[in-house]
Amino acid sequence: MRDTKNQSVETATPASAAAIWVSLRPFIAAEARLAQAAAQKPWTAATYEFLRFGVKQAWACLFGGIAVALMLATWKLYPAHAPLARYDFLFLCMLGVQAALLAARLETLEEAKVILIYHLVGTAMELFKTATGSWIYPEPSLIRLGGVPLFSGFMYSCIGSYICRVWRLFDFRFTDHPQRRWLIALSAAIYLNFFLDHYGFDLRLVLFVLAALLIGPATVHFRVWRVHRSMPLLLGLVLVSLFIWLSENIGTFTCTWLYPSQSHGWAMVSFAKLGSWFLLLIISYTLVSLINRPNEMQVLDEEAALPQEQRDAA
Repeated sequence: MRDTKNQSVETATPASAAAIWVSLRPFIAAEARLAQAAAQKPWTAATYEFLRFGVKQAWACLFGGIAVALMLATWKLYPAHAPLARYDFLFLCMLGVQAALLAARLETLEEAKVILIYHLVGTAMELFKTATGSWIYPEPSLIRLGGVPLFSGFMYSCIGSYICRVWRLFDFRFTDHPQRRWLIALSAAIYLNFFLDHYGFDLRLVLFVLAALLIGPATVHFRVWRVHRSMPLLLGLVLVSLFIWLSENIGTFTCTWLYPSQSHGWAMVSFAKLGSWFLLLIISYTLVSLINRPNEMQVLDEEAALPQEQRDAA
């Protein structure tokens, strides 16, 4: 992660989205005072920005964090003989969470539509993969299609929700972003390959190379606090894929779903699955980019754009 040497700086920081709740406004004001105090010295400013980055990331992970917490909680605490199956309970909970995010305006209707599309895309792949024995859902349920309990689609929704929210929270800007028509073509090829690999046509190595060529030159600029930082977009996608892989280990540890290698006892998910999640993440990223147009970073001189006190703290 590096500073953006020539970067855009807005004259006023947008109001926090949390300001729509009156009860949160005192906390927003207190946070603003904390930020002002932290800006007085370089080391306190750096510490504050680091902590702010973590809080923003956690907030972006709200949907996924709730899903992981529910898997962990129901793994040990959900009654074995409850009238409602655990998977059905998870489905109803995640449906309620999605409705709450919309009602609270933490997601827009357009974002929810994209998340739903990714949910359906994921469920279709789940139907095929479970039918071919790639993984199983070992518990009974009523709300299901074939061998796939419908809550599983929300695992894909969590990824779509994260990308939508992190895009807004960090005010993404880009340089050298790939054209979306090429992202769409790459995503279509990736999705097709998840089916073809069962018939001896696994082209994922080619897809990795194409992804590197297409996305490698792109840089994402993200604002944690007052200025934009930057990192290669490809690196960002790899890091997000790593956290998805870690979450999948929690999913299998709680027996929410299992791979054939885990049928006689839990073991960590193969690290090779990281590549699969990376490719799936490209599909999710492409869908979100259709509603969040990748804006180019405007080049301005940082030192000329920032007030003196912000220049000292940045």
